[in-house]
Amino acid sequence: MARKTTLRIISGGKKKSNGDGKNNRSTVKYDHELGMRIRLRRVEMKISQSELADKLGVTFQQVQKYEKGVNRVGASRLQQVATALDVPVTFFFDSDGKSREVDSLLFIDSAFSLRLLRAYASVKSQAVQRQFVSLIESIAANE
Repeated sequence: MARKTTLRIISGGKKKSNGDGKNNRSTVKYDHELGMRIRLRRVEMKISQSELADKLGVTFQQVQKYEKGVNRVGASRLQQVATALDVPVTFFFDSDGKSREVDSLLFIDSAFSLRLLRAYASVKSQAVQRQFVSLIESIAANE
């Protein structure tokens, strides 16, 4: 027996799906990627979520939702984010569908990853940097 999908209106005039139908307002993979780029730039600039929220006129919880891809970032809000983080809006998008350099840094999802990256960047000797990488790779191989 086919399942009937209906939409009902909830407060605020938003539509909510009751069945298997997709809600067109739900977030998608791109929202998550955009959020990761926002977080990457914010952390790079050493700005807290609260500080960014103050610049945008929203709560820090809203910034968290943007960064996790739970809430979509509208065009005007994205312009505000870009201005607050001192980057062009294009920073948050792939220019031709190919990965940008920033994609390689999107793994920074914890304070430990960022600390590791900063420690590596502070080492001046290339020989020591190579040893550092070899050490980390050997540790990872034994995991």
